[in-house]
Amino acid sequence: MASTGIRIGGLGGQGVILSGIILGKAASIFDGKNATLIQAFGPEARGSACSAQVTIADAPVAYPYVQNPDVLVVMSSDAYTQFIPTLKADGLLLYEEELVTPKDLPPGVKAYGIPATRIAEELGRRLVLNIVMVGFFAGVTGVVSLVAAEKALLSSVPKGTESLNLNAFRRGYEHGRSLVGAA
Repeated sequence: MASTGIRIGGLGGQGVILSGIILGKAASIFDGKNATLIQAFGPEARGSACSAQVTIADAPVAYPYVQNPDVLVVMSSDAYTQFIPTLKADGLLLYEEELVTPKDLPPGVKAYGIPATRIAEELGRRLVLNIVMVGFFAGVTGVVSLVAAEKALLSSVPKGTESLNLNAFRRGYEHGRSLVGAA
């Protein structure tokens, strides 16, 4: 059974939970896979630690918690510090390169960074940095298909923001594909 454990970490207000929802929806509804989501956040609405655990698998998921993720996505230095020790030795680290400085990586870890906040600001809304990261995830990993991710995105964002979010997603996706050497 092919299964991918994903942990997304950041701060409240960065869209961490929505990122997990979009990935799970892309996998389960639009790619025909199985997915689970566990979310955790502090009591504050913004600024506190926040994380999402997503498991995507070909068969039903018996245990939804991700203890040692295959893929770690981090959008804050605190999330990096907290979760990097849990990443599998041959795992994949995706990070917001202007907010996170990777160091002391576990053996065999591949790390790819993206200036997601800057890209979001260039698009006119810093709040879409999570959507840039979702696109980046899809572009680097291929765990969810491009079509499924776009459909999940469009069904998850507020009406009237579809174009902005789709542009953010595509910028992240293109950046990810360029880093892994695909067109």
